[in-house]
Amino acid sequence: MKLVGKLVGLFRVTADLTQAQLADRAAVQVETIASIEQGRRALLPDLARRLDALLDTKGALETAVANMPEVDLIPAWAEQYMDLEREALALSWFENQVLPGLLQTESYARAVFRTDVPALNDEEVDRRVAARMERLDILHQQEPPTASFVISEAILRDRLGGNDVYTNMLRHLRACIEIAGVTIQIMPLGRCTHAGLSGPFILLETPEHQRLAYTETQRGSQLISAPDDVSILERKYAMLRTQALNTEESRGLLDRLLGER
Repeated sequence: MKLVGKLVGLFRVTADLTQAQLADRAAVQVETIASIEQGRRALLPDLARRLDALLDTKGALETAVANMPEVDLIPAWAEQYMDLEREALALSWFENQVLPGLLQTESYARAVFRTDVPALNDEEVDRRVAARMERLDILHQQEPPTASFVISEAILRDRLGGNDVYTNMLRHLRACIEIAGVTIQIMPLGRCTHAGLSGPFILLETPEHQRLAYTETQRGSQLISAPDDVSILERKYAMLRTQALNTEESRGLLDRLLGER
């Protein structure tokens, strides 16, 4: 990623363009160009093709992106996704095991990180909790994304961290349902069909209206930009929304769980 970023910067300077000028011509934000040149964000294939055309680099950037090593195509952690998450116009999130990070309370996040195997030390837990809490303002910023969440009822039945953490989590989730632009649907237990058996995933739309997907595994993560692959996950998410409880039913389930706590 750093090498490709240096190439973008070199070609831009050779073309006598500032980052702002290149961003304007490529119809992206200037921060996008800056992040790519600094090696903090991967150059995605469609933008690589546009930059090749703008900078007259004869396919050099597209070729470089197509031949990036797997370690850069599938980064070990989620920094690249979180960078995109903060700027996203829309987020669609399916989870079947743990609450989405944007809906977690501090005590719930701490309980989640405390379950890691091998165990994390106190300093690392504190660092990860702090990083997660910094993301929570995304749903409350001046221009928040349109955010849709489909979460498994199993998440609401687990009591990570104990009863107090569980009750606070339910109350917080119930409050999140009332945030403008946020939709939360619960996938009930006992279904005969389920479109998300392959695991959790996130769909997002960038300010440039590019549609991406993000998935995590036990030992890594993957940002998906290929239109065919993103389309498959979009269709899965559409089916999940029809299979889940609607927003009113989901609100009612949370109210019942709060009454049973």
